[in-house]
Amino acid sequence: MDTRATECVWDYPRPPVLEATRRLLVVEFDRRVIAQTREGLRVLETSHPPTYYFPPQSVEQSVLIPSPLETLCEFKGRARYWSLCSGERMSPHAAWYYPRPVERFAAIKDYIAFYPSRVDACYVDGERAVAQQGDYYGGWITGDVSGPLKGGPGSGDW
Repeated sequence: MDTRATECVWDYPRPPVLEATRRLLVVEFDRRVIAQTREGLRVLETSHPPTYYFPPQSVEQSVLIPSPLETLCEFKGRARYWSLCSGERMSPHAAWYYPRPVERFAAIKDYIAFYPSRVDACYVDGERAVAQQGDYYGGWITGDVSGPLKGGPGSGDW
């Protein structure tokens, strides 16, 4: 029986909040670990599973290739993207960061977040995370997160 507490994404605030996490976060790409930390940050926003951010020093920098893509988050500011390249493998726009986040999110400056759908695997304390639906969202779904979750068909106007 699973005894973990469940977080309902509808209890997360809007505007979102940022909090530190000591959970073990791991990202695999091209059959190897490219990011690992217990010093992560997570963003919690109504209707979204958590998005995890890694300190830059916990990410293998050799796999990061600057991407020309930029997006604007109404809460965090302008995001820049990284593509991942390892051997013959390439994953365009697989990670993002905020070089100049708004003051409220200053702690995520240069921290790196990964789309679970664009890497081989993401783990939270050993549990493989499922990608949030939708090409725009980068939330990590684990067994301790409940919804319904934004990103799937018909959720665009939530």
